[in-house]
Amino acid sequence: METATLITFIVYLIGMLAIGLISYKLTSNLSDYVLGGRSLGPGVTALSAGASDMSSWLLLGLPGLAYATGLDSIWMCVGLIIGAYLNWKFVASRLRAYTEVANDSITVPDFFENRFKDGSRLLRVISALVILIFFTFYASSGLVGGALLFQETFGMTYNTALLIGAIVIISYTFLGGFLAVSWTDFFQGLLMFLALVIVPIVAFAKLGGWGETIDTVRSIDPSYLDPIDTMSGLGIVSLMAWGLGYFGQPHIITRFMAIRSTKEIPKARFYGMSWMTISIIGAILVGLVGIPSFAENPLIQGDVDNSEKVFIFFADILFNPWVSGILLAAILSAIMSTIDSQLLVSSSALAEDFYKGIIRKNASDKELVWVGRIGVIVIALIAILLAYTGNPKNGGASILDLVSYAWGGFGAAFGPVVLLSLYWKRMTRNGALAGMLTGAITVVVWKQLTDKEIIPFELYEIVPGFFLALLAIIIFSLIGNQPDKVIREEFEEAVESDRE
Repeated sequence: METATLITFIVYLIGMLAIGLISYKLTSNLSDYVLGGRSLGPGVTALSAGASDMSSWLLLGLPGLAYATGLDSIWMCVGLIIGAYLNWKFVASRLRAYTEVANDSITVPDFFENRFKDGSRLLRVISALVILIFFTFYASSGLVGGALLFQETFGMTYNTALLIGAIVIISYTFLGGFLAVSWTDFFQGLLMFLALVIVPIVAFAKLGGWGETIDTVRSIDPSYLDPIDTMSGLGIVSLMAWGLGYFGQPHIITRFMAIRSTKEIPKARFYGMSWMTISIIGAILVGLVGIPSFAENPLIQGDVDNSEKVFIFFADILFNPWVSGILLAAILSAIMSTIDSQLLVSSSALAEDFYKGIIRKNASDKELVWVGRIGVIVIALIAILLAYTGNPKNGGASILDLVSYAWGGFGAAFGPVVLLSLYWKRMTRNGALAGMLTGAITVVVWKQLTDKEIIPFELYEIVPGFFLALLAIIIFSLIGNQPDKVIREEFEEAVESDRE
């Protein structure tokens, strides 16, 4: 590997650690560590939400899917864009207002408990458990992506690459908390965006432009350009159903909770959706132009089966070492921007929802911040273990498979609960519990039954999980007593605050 690429990587990593150190100085209490004191502007909110959302999936998983299947991948992207827009439109502002009204809730489990005045703490504990379980899988997917990047770039062994990537991410998340995560995600989002604009433009130009490239793809296999050629109705539903997951992703919706004011949501939504749409189109084009680019390229013959490395191959063969280093740093940005958010939300669940909520109710802010920091290390170690056993070359799951499972789990367990808690006054604590458990259990069971081919057709587990959870919330809310007067009045206050 060229020295220039290595230097670029080192400068980038030093910059991320510097942000962590600066944020460490600005973090004085748990609200700062977990939610940045609700001080984010619209630009940082939008790009940090987008970067933490997309992860290594955007630069590795999606180009790999487009490379392997062509325009079949467009259905997932359409679903994601619709889901993200609806999340910004209907969840962002109302959640920001309601979490402040509901006893200034700073975590998702905290909000659920305060929203329904749950003295039993069951909502807090179960939702925190869901976060810890699914985020551990989610974080491991990013660590696998980071290991593949370092392995391919620097010729390291998988295990060495895994440890180096993990150490950097843990370091700045440990130090700076939410502010470090949000500002690093902002800069990482910019880098990811530039990479996904530059790479397809240069690749298409090298092949003679759009028309010639598409003609070449068509000559290799016309089905690559037909989005429905190999797709069944259930296949399209499964891919578009990814959009349902947005309403329940804690690492995304906590950004909504942290923005300075609901008045800045429309501007943040415009920034976020513009970034996301252009980036997704760029990722699909990377995969599509990879089909003719690598059909006869001797540099990567024999390795093209690993489709998730398409972007890495382009960075290596199209650009000089300095630019290549920047583009490869963009992949690391995508990986780091999601793992740091997941580690932070998980450690917040440990500190706020388990330690303070159950073990030491009178714990000081300083103590809770350090519990959160220790939680970052513990959760990261478990994720590293999963990533270690999940080396794709040893038969482990792909990045897309790991992300799919965690995304579905959160979408089904939390999505319906979040939506109805914000918009249905009649919803009760028992309804929330029933929905959360139904969604999470359905995803786990459906996935197992599908993998063992007991269910004779493939349908993304978020679909049954989400709608069964919705049904459970409605049924269990209606068969019980309606919420008491305090809960109803707080609901009206949140609605009014959202309108201001």
